Amino acid sequence: MIELDRLSVDIRGTPILRDVSLSLAAGEVFGLVGESGSGKSMTALALMGLLPKGARATGAIRLDGEDLLGLSERQMCDRRGRVLGMIFQEPMTALNPVQTIGDQVAETLLIHGRAGRAEARDAARRMLDRVGLTADRFPLTRYPHELSGGQRQRVCIALVIALRPRLLIADEPTTALDVTTQAGILDLLGRLVREEGMALMLITHDLAVTARIADRVAVMEKGRIVETAPTETLFRQRRHPYTRALFGASTHQPDRMPATGDAPLLSVEGVVRDYRLPRRTVLGPTPMFRAVNGVSFTLRQGESLGLVGESGCGKSTLTRAILGLEPVQAGRITLGGQTISPAMPNAMRARMQVVFQDPYGSFNPRHKVERLIAEPFHLTGRPADAGKRIDAALREVGLSPDDRHKYPHEFSGGQRQRIAIARALITRPSLILLDEAVSALDVRVRAQVLDLLADLQARHGLSYLFVSHDLSVVRRITDRVMVMNAGEIVEAGETAQVFRAPTHPYTKSLIAAAPTIPEAWREEETADAG
Repeated sequence: MIELDRLSVDIRGTPILRDVSLSLAAGEVFGLVGESGSGKSMTALALMGLLPKGARATGAIRLDGEDLLGLSERQMCDRRGRVLGMIFQEPMTALNPVQTIGDQVAETLLIHGRAGRAEARDAARRMLDRVGLTADRFPLTRYPHELSGGQRQRVCIALVIALRPRLLIADEPTTALDVTTQAGILDLLGRLVREEGMALMLITHDLAVTARIADRVAVMEKGRIVETAPTETLFRQRRHPYTRALFGASTHQPDRMPATGDAPLLSVEGVVRDYRLPRRTVLGPTPMFRAVNGVSFTLRQGESLGLVGESGCGKSTLTRAILGLEPVQAGRITLGGQTISPAMPNAMRARMQVVFQDPYGSFNPRHKVERLIAEPFHLTGRPADAGKRIDAALREVGLSPDDRHKYPHEFSGGQRQRIAIARALITRPSLILLDEAVSALDVRVRAQVLDLLADLQARHGLSYLFVSHDLSVVRRITDRVMVMNAGEIVEAGETAQVFRAPTHPYTKSLIAAAPTIPEAWREEETADAG
């Protein structure tokens, strides 16, 4: 149905894509995998006619025999949505925050003249029902900020399928979603492909997601397709060295020393966190929502502890309480025997640091790396040897002291995460909380960051609390794991034991929902290596 024939893209003379050739048939799910910067998203933008200013495309993109590269912008506007649809990675930025979800889904039909206003709203209701956002819980009058990440992604899918396009491009549609939501989105996409007979191009760096849904796979490196084959064949044979490197990184196990200390560093005892909800009537009682309900655990010096659960289970609320950013209504949190609260002294705050999921969002883009790394010194006062400590922190995370004079936009995603870790190290803390710190990184960069964290822990005796929805990462980097559901810890234990033999139904459902590469598909590589 659609064919890329020796597609090449240059941006002001810099080659981005080189001789990319691939084809998709109706009703097929095609996976396009590779690291960040390999050219996956640029391929999708070329298909959609959305290349950035200064880009020049050569070759051919044929849809039912028609070369899309030869069409004008007006002609491409007619085909976007009607023939070609695209789902982006971050639904909150893809949706209009000041328009209701009903208006946004109906807008596609109105722009293309497929329906009047009343008919378009009826169609929007049917599309939202189809993606699981039923009228009883999700009226058309809701706004994007009133929905969860997975629900917003479903709105994006409803918007894209409203005109039943021939080709649907999904660019990292599940990267930021928890495992059960991810499984639901993947199942929904697969069902739509079967029912509508459309072609789906799934762009991802997650090989397990590709194994779950794709019929065929192409591996992309530095703007070129280096290997393509039916999914099972490619996963079993891995003929190209780059493909083998991606597979090795996807199952990489950091070389870690098990925790040896017995004394608890962090102690959480019966913590309760309630939030006030809006009153239903003017004089009625104020309802309360319990986000964290009687949570207790300890974290030892030098230990890595995982905290997993779906979005909305209370992980982030508990994390904010541990950092002393929110008060608790009951219970007690201590670090080294000292009570944590919003009123605690800065010297105690300096003993805890946090690494966020998106380092670019947590950096001031107008500040140089030197200033960014030194930010935590406001807790302790700037020491006389601050310059030397900044240089040392950069070296420890594998960067150069010369990088202190650069800005965040001059670094890759993995390098920015290393800068975030350097910033966390600068006050020489005892505890680092990692909030989805590697979930947005591609597999090879993720493996490098996990190795770095293991090395820093061994050298400095750091304790880590990993907050994540990525079960594969938690399984490889933690000593113990806790599973959280509806504000409570429903299961806890040694990581290997919990993953091997979960006892709680919720834990079982999380593990079952997590995408994996079938073990049988790995055997051939082992046999070849032998």
